[in-house]
Amino acid sequence: MTINRRLMLGTLAGVSALAMGLGAANAQDKLRIAAIVQSLDTEFNVLWANAAEAHPLVADGTIELTVLDGRMDPFNQSNQFDTAINEGYDAIIFIPVDINAGNDPVARAMEAGVPVIGSNTLISDTDLYHAFISSDDVLAGEMLARSVIEKINGEGNVVIVEGMIGQSAQVQRLEGIQKVLAEYPNINVLETRTANWSRAEALTLVENWLISNGGDIQGVIAENDEMAIGSLEAVKAYGLDPATVPVAGVDGITDALLAVQRGEMMSTLQDANALAQGAIDLAAAAVQGDAYTPVAAVWDVNGGALVWGGGTEKQYSVPWVPVTADNVEELLALRDGA
Repeated sequence: MTINRRLMLGTLAGVSALAMGLGAANAQDKLRIAAIVQSLDTEFNVLWANAAEAHPLVADGTIELTVLDGRMDPFNQSNQFDTAINEGYDAIIFIPVDINAGNDPVARAMEAGVPVIGSNTLISDTDLYHAFISSDDVLAGEMLARSVIEKINGEGNVVIVEGMIGQSAQVQRLEGIQKVLAEYPNINVLETRTANWSRAEALTLVENWLISNGGDIQGVIAENDEMAIGSLEAVKAYGLDPATVPVAGVDGITDALLAVQRGEMMSTLQDANALAQGAIDLAAAAVQGDAYTPVAAVWDVNGGALVWGGGTEKQYSVPWVPVTADNVEELLALRDGA
């Protein structure tokens, strides 16, 4: 974990203190961006923040980036918006805790003339954004469900471990899961409950399910990798072979990549680098217009897959990367070199 600890702020007091400390920056001719993220207690958000800090224009000081830790609290994030607006940040990048509670702070920022770029998870009213860059979470849910169901030949008992209720990833991944389940009448969903994106909560939840169902669970569909790892630990602790009880997750965190390498679970990687650095380019373009040239590798003008097109589109979709035995070594090498 390489993120600068001075950026890991959770309380309003902490945010205010930082803002006061950066007051002198108003006199500097540089672009100031606030990134308000869900929580820096999860690996994916830390990967996102580290990638944002590694953006070339952040690294060389051209852009001043301040990462604010929402601590999984929508009220805290709302206060952080007010601080960013009042302190004159040029743009805000937002990874919301709640799909609906995030609408009002984004509206306040846009009304104040501060463009907001969505990244990763989203608010429900995406029209409020200046632009947003994300991955298709409905598709992720479909990939999750299909990977488990195909492993058990389309029949058997499965459980679904959900993320924090009310986040766009939870809502949309569940939608995708349910779409696939509708295709398989011989799949029986024994249990569905949230583990709040938490490895520890998923471990306890799946342990209890295994006990209450006498171990008669053939697959686990977990809406992120942290919960998938917790589920995998529960399966192994119960004495079941992971090869016979498939577990799938999303994000491509390091422990999940290692589990895929061992043949113990399935994962789909979400590209934190593309989501973070692409969002910074979109924020800079929102402020500087046509004068801005993007530098993130995700854009076609820099050899990437996404079409930049002047940065004027509303929505940009970063492809998912299924983690397989063929590519996991390469993905781990990239992680080790980050």
